[in-house]
Amino acid sequence: MKTELLILISEAMVVYFLVLWAHSLRDRFGLAHFYALMGGITAVMSWVTDAGVTVQVGGITFMVGSTVFYTSLLLGVFAVYIFDGPHATRIAISTVAGVSAMVPLIALTLHLQTTFIGASPLSHVPIPSFRINAASVATTVADLIFLAIAWEFLGKTRFNRLWLRAFITLLGVMWLDVLLFATGAFFGSPDYVNIMKGTLLSRFIIAIFACPFLYLYLNWQNSRKGNPIENRPVLAILKEVAEVRMELSLAQKEIRRRQEAERKNEELIR
Repeated sequence: MKTELLILISEAMVVYFLVLWAHSLRDRFGLAHFYALMGGITAVMSWVTDAGVTVQVGGITFMVGSTVFYTSLLLGVFAVYIFDGPHATRIAISTVAGVSAMVPLIALTLHLQTTFIGASPLSHVPIPSFRINAASVATTVADLIFLAIAWEFLGKTRFNRLWLRAFITLLGVMWLDVLLFATGAFFGSPDYVNIMKGTLLSRFIIAIFACPFLYLYLNWQNSRKGNPIENRPVLAILKEVAEVRMELSLAQKEIRRRQEAERKNEELIR
């Protein structure tokens, strides 16, 4: 058990760091590589989740897909929404949702191909469940949109301190995911209530573990890198006007940067 737990923690730390590091390179390379990484992690998450890979710790079951990979996707969408705006976030959400929908189709195609050629079934390729995968895709889109809305809403309340705002938003998204996914995938089954209880507890523990990574990154980008945390309308993720405001804000910053550079050049010439 200790070995499995250490592997789980190490894997989570590596993937969390990788996602946030990829986002930190956007000023140099843009966001294309970040979106590619998000798509790759989504594929791994879907595959591991369908395979039912779990780790038992102290009587609590941790689904490796949601513990490591889904949480890293939340951190990535969190960062891109806060520092890059609604438009970039919608691309990230579309990437995650698109790959989530494609992975089970690929698995199903592989099984059909093996059937056609008369080969042995692919035991290491999980057979997708339409109900579970449909619930997963729909829940993922709802989660990521809720993340942006909850973040802006909390910014207008007394819970607007950065660490508290980040933790409540992250935990809220995780618990919403449990509610929507478990209801969509398992409602009506005898294990529905037990799945809900166990997953809510495991997600609470995951939020406590993942929040420091998110907080430190947000604080680093905001204070040391000079990337401000924008205050947007609560429904900015759904409104084009918020995107226009962000573009105008970025344009104004670029104008000020160029004016400052020209002023320094003039001083050097003198």
